[in-house]
Amino acid sequence: MLELISFLLHGIQPFLVPICFVVAWTVTILVVLSLWMAARDSVTTAKLMHQIPCTGCQFFTDNYRLKCTVRPSIANTEEAIDCSDYQPKTNPYLY
Repeated sequence: MLELISFLLHGIQPFLVPICFVVAWTVTILVVLSLWMAARDSVTTAKLMHQIPCTGCQFFTDNYRLKCTVRPSIANTEEAIDCSDYQPKTNPYLY
């Protein structure tokens, strides 16, 4: 049995270096591609989250229990981007 394994290893030994080379570069490229896609998705999500106007609204309370007095269920979510009840703060020191 050992002779068979030894024969097979000596037979495929010339192909091991090119195969390992290709596998190593494939793994490296896949890791870089995965990191790039994660960064791209993070930027897209951040741009979407910066469109939420809740913190500039006069009805926003900045309280974790009741974030918005008019529509608390959609406060600080993507649904609040086109909120019909949005009123900009006129004087931020009063709210």
